[in-house]
Amino acid sequence: MTHMLMQKIDSQMESFAQQIEHELLNGLATFPTVFDISLRIKQLADDPDVSLAQIAEVVQTEPLLCAKTVRMANLMAFNPYQHEIKGVKDAIGRIGLSTLRCLAFAVSAEQLARDHRSAQMRQIANGLWMHSVDIAAWSCTLASHFKRRDVDSAMLAGMMLNIGQFYMLARAANHPGVESDIRVFSQVVMTWDEAVRSAVLEAFEMPQSIIEACAFSSLDKNGVSRSELGEIVRLAACHARTPSPFASLSGVDAEEARDKTCRNDRIDPGVLHELELAAREARHALMDAAFG
Repeated sequence: MTHMLMQKIDSQMESFAQQIEHELLNGLATFPTVFDISLRIKQLADDPDVSLAQIAEVVQTEPLLCAKTVRMANLMAFNPYQHEIKGVKDAIGRIGLSTLRCLAFAVSAEQLARDHRSAQMRQIANGLWMHSVDIAAWSCTLASHFKRRDVDSAMLAGMMLNIGQFYMLARAANHPGVESDIRVFSQVVMTWDEAVRSAVLEAFEMPQSIIEACAFSSLDKNGVSRSELGEIVRLAACHARTPSPFASLSGVDAEEARDKTCRNDRIDPGVLHELELAAREARHALMDAAFG
């Protein structure tokens, strides 16, 4: 009986890996339905002929995102003078399109975490969501520290870093047997992580700067990203205090990995504490908006 069960698990794992490989070779034609609104907003935001009012109309079709967009616009970080914003259009104008795209993905990913029937997979999805929010918060904090103008893009890139893992987590729902050996499943996810992430970002038609910023393969021989935005995302992933659930489950030592990643850290230790406080505030703002 045990031998038959192991064979079934191995078969499910092989089937899952083959599905991912097939989709990479043939193009990612479909996405988990929770990502539909994120993709739609992204396409509209990239179209120069689309008005803010038209984007607001799309956001209003998703009540949860609509409410969270207005809520985020009224948070102190975005509305320091506390002029109450009630309309979606004004809310989008306040937080900006890059932040809207980031929020849309955060809401989609949080819904994905709720959709899993298995408590174990819900816990992993929630952990991955928290890890992504942490990296996004650090990314925008570091972008501000290094005085970059595209702070919103940095936050979006940070949030997109784990999109390949979210994609595979959603696909795993078609192969329930894979969670019987969660360590092996996590190793498969980590193995395919960069390839799937790049494919999803390409399919989402993300700017090349975002794709490159999220690519581990863009690191030079010293482990430093070749792009400034990529270096910010690398440092954000390094300093995020919420561990990646897949890395932990596949046996990666979080502290050892952080030490290795931070080897070429350019941040003055005396400034790090202030950055940690700012990143924590940014993380709470995004979590308040997504969970509120």
